Amino acid sequence: MDLFTLIIISIVILIILGLSIRIVNQYERGVVFRLGKVIGVKEPGLRLIIPLVDRMVKPSLRIVTMPIPAQKIITQDNITIDVAAVAYFKVVDAYRAVVEIENYNRAVNQISQTTVRSVVGQFTLDEVLSETPKVNTRIQEIIDDHSEPWGIKVTTVEIKDIKLPESMQRAIALQAEAEREKRAKIISAEGEYLAAGKLGEAADIIAKHPVALQLRTMQVLSNISAEQNSTIVFPAQILSTFRDIKEFMGSELKSVENEKK
Repeated sequence: MDLFTLIIISIVILIILGLSIRIVNQYERGVVFRLGKVIGVKEPGLRLIIPLVDRMVKPSLRIVTMPIPAQKIITQDNITIDVAAVAYFKVVDAYRAVVEIENYNRAVNQISQTTVRSVVGQFTLDEVLSETPKVNTRIQEIIDDHSEPWGIKVTTVEIKDIKLPESMQRAIALQAEAEREKRAKIISAEGEYLAAGKLGEAADIIAKHPVALQLRTMQVLSNISAEQNSTIVFPAQILSTFRDIKEFMGSELKSVENEKK
């Protein structure tokens, strides 16, 4: 056997080995077809197949992040909104993902868009905005039910963007402003109610001690004079304040002396 023949045989053997060897990564599974029939699912590692007879398809088992494009949806209360979402899914059965569906990525994408439109349309706008987790869970359950026969598990679906018409944005802004004004008026009214109660208690105390009103008046005048830019005119009633205080203090001293005796 000459050298040329040996080279040709070596090349043929290398080609056959190259066609026979397959490497299945840790995140993949190898579905092997022999003459069109599935003969098994290969685990990660170095695998051999029969060239020209066997064919291996290697679906990935990693979680896929699939954006769901924004689409116009009419809510239950007849408001048109644009909703965009994102879905997370993975292959849990490599055999069914290859045999039961032609292109599972495209299939999940299409069923996701249809489900988002159908589920959001069953809720009012307020429910979509305030109960988003509930809407997400409902969408995820429906998509998962549809994709389960394909060997696909949908782990999460999240609504990531909701665009409202400008007229609806203005209406929501007015509603929020009115709600804030209502809370402000309620808080102010509660403050007035509490202040009125305290003023009533103060009036009862002043009625028992008339001199307290004079002292309070002098305190107010003292606070005004602290600015040093005001001229204060004492009316006749204020001029009698010192006499009232003197009489009050004298009566108090007499009562103290009587108690000591």
